[in-house]
Amino acid sequence: MTDFTWLIGGEAGFGIMTTGVVFSKITTRSGYHIFDYVEYPSLIRGGHNAYEVHVSGDDVSHLSPTIDVLVCLNKETYEKHKSRLTPSSLVVFDKEEFEIKEDIKKIIIPFKKILTDLKGQSVMKNTISLGASIGLLGGDIGELIKIISEQFAKKGDEVINFNKLFVQAGFDAVKKNYSELILNYLTKKPGEEKLVLTGNDAFALGSVIADSRVYVAYPMTPSSTVLTDLAAWQEKIGMVVRHAEDEISVINTAIGSSYAGVRSAVGSSGGGFALMVESLSFAGITEIPIVVFIAQRPGPATGMPTWTEQGDLLFSVFSGHGEFPKIVLAPGDNEEMVELTAKAYNLADIYQLPVIVMSDMYLSESHKSVTKKFIDEFVKTYKVNRGKLIDQMTNNKSPSFVKTSEGKQNYLRYKITEDGISPRLIPGTPEYFYQANSYEHVEDGHTTEEAQPRIDQVDKRARKWVTYLKNDFSMPKVYGEIDKSEIIFVSWGSTKGIVIEAQKQLKAKGINSAFIHFNHIYPMDIDKMKTFFKQNKKYVLVENNSWGQFGKLLTMKTGIEIKNKILRYDGRPITATEIVHKVIKL
Repeated sequence: MTDFTWLIGGEAGFGIMTTGVVFSKITTRSGYHIFDYVEYPSLIRGGHNAYEVHVSGDDVSHLSPTIDVLVCLNKETYEKHKSRLTPSSLVVFDKEEFEIKEDIKKIIIPFKKILTDLKGQSVMKNTISLGASIGLLGGDIGELIKIISEQFAKKGDEVINFNKLFVQAGFDAVKKNYSELILNYLTKKPGEEKLVLTGNDAFALGSVIADSRVYVAYPMTPSSTVLTDLAAWQEKIGMVVRHAEDEISVINTAIGSSYAGVRSAVGSSGGGFALMVESLSFAGITEIPIVVFIAQRPGPATGMPTWTEQGDLLFSVFSGHGEFPKIVLAPGDNEEMVELTAKAYNLADIYQLPVIVMSDMYLSESHKSVTKKFIDEFVKTYKVNRGKLIDQMTNNKSPSFVKTSEGKQNYLRYKITEDGISPRLIPGTPEYFYQANSYEHVEDGHTTEEAQPRIDQVDKRARKWVTYLKNDFSMPKVYGEIDKSEIIFVSWGSTKGIVIEAQKQLKAKGINSAFIHFNHIYPMDIDKMKTFFKQNKKYVLVENNSWGQFGKLLTMKTGIEIKNKILRYDGRPITATEIVHKVIKL
């Protein structure tokens, strides 16, 4: 079965990202699955960029410890990644630029000579490398040229034909000089049609499926491409996409839009979200639905803007001043991102509160192949649920409308209800009005500082969580059998695919394991959670942070403490191999 890793590296500003995405696309169009990952410094030019693609015949959502084909556009790429090479790895480079003394399988491509002969700029090396890579892997150059044509369609035939020359030159250099080393890994095979999506793409797609009509953001890595995705689609889908002047304006614009009746969302990373939390509390007391997308990166402060970490979980769970209910979700992969994003909009409307969808750089910026069938089926089955949104044509039948002593009807926006959810009327309905400000209030929205109404409203809002846990909370999914396993992994969010791969590697070594994966993070059903931890097993917490934040949350809410921890916090994702090595030592 095909399973290999291709990595290209070079200086920032030379098209490494674009080249990687094109490679991912051609492999999926050849019938394979991919998971890719990018490393880059927070610089516009200079520094080292690397883009790796794990290609497999089966669904894949993790990285491999080794590199099968390493494309070096500079010497630094070789020096940084040579430790991951094996005796069978192929290294593509130009000996006119640097020498490799080690005894490895060298694929020498004359980048400089081709650039000179075809009168190309140095940035075209990545195009040459694509042609050489497809030649080495036995891929279809016709499919590559088709993708190049699509990519440069707006620039016209002259640009397309110019790029074709460099693709062909790289392809021919391999076919002519290294035919004996060609790996037929990309021989075209039948397979389902696939989309190549990042986690950010999946959030954007889930928002469209959920009929979101407003998305507001200030660009902040690694959440920024949600903004560019939706901005590119907005005319087709009827969405207002706004790049506001700062994150305070971002969330207030979205809250105002939601108050006016449309589904609205915002996106940011930790530092940007920090500016939003006062208004998050405003959404809490006014009971205005809003979806918040947080793509985590290492903090504190600016931290490491282009790297990954799961360091904002506790901040998100307890964000905002005062006590008010919110829901926190954390998808484990791109499919879950589509599903839980769409669910987040329903939950926000049903419970009239903020719903936070958590990602991180690893999930947000990595591409994964997602079958088109999955998307099509989800679109068919998904139903928009606006909750207790009053139909303006029949609003006088709602229990939130009460007759006054003068015989008129008043609307009780914050009516005390058993489930904690009050019927919601869109402002502007003729003859009705209500207040929605930042003060505590009585049922009709008027401000109060009296004790009993305060108690009544706090208790009402808190009952939303009880209703949510009863109706819409999803238990963590268990991979493997807890009863038959020695090791029980506990984790959340984007570590899902990594831990599942670690389970496979442990199984090969004769060690059975199970994995409890959480994506409905907060609130949690405390009694049901405890049932997972009654076994006398070796539980292992896996997180991409230094505190073991989910473990702390679990202890805080259930009293359960997981003593064995595998934590990584250097900005890089945990790997399956790392988990296996540490488990064996336990």
